[in-house]
Amino acid sequence: MNFQQRLQSLWSLASRPFCPPLLVTVSQMQMAVLPCLGLILLLWSQVPGAQGREFQFGPCQVKGVVPQKLWEAFWAVKDTVQAQDNIRSVRLLQQEVLQNVSQENEMFSIRDSAHRRFLLFRRAFKQLDIEAALTKALGEVDILLTWMQQFYKL
Repeated sequence: MNFQQRLQSLWSLASRPFCPPLLVTVSQMQMAVLPCLGLILLLWSQVPGAQGREFQFGPCQVKGVVPQKLWEAFWAVKDTVQAQDNIRSVRLLQQEVLQNVSQENEMFSIRDSAHRRFLLFRRAFKQLDIEAALTKALGEVDILLTWMQQFYKL
């Protein structure tokens, strides 16, 4: 399956009504977040015609980044999922989580800070019910994408 076919299948999934499963365990919830992030990295790395843009976030490195295609795929999915988000008072990714990160401290001192920030994120995530947590997590990926785009000047 080529990139265009993957993108079309994403858009067709986004146009279907969201029907959450009746019984979802915590481990299923945790496992559902990984495919979302994996999908983003996969889409980011599979875009044809990319001209040497590179993304590195800790040990993860992806080459061939075309942010516009990534945003298009993300918005198609997000619009469908966010329509299900009825908890407007909770935000998982706070601005301070991604602020003041520089290239110099990316590899060394950022580890402790990132770990503390991750624990804050995880605590907020665990306080939500399963469906709300999944919806909220996907609905806020744009905050992460925006930060990545600004941080790496893509």
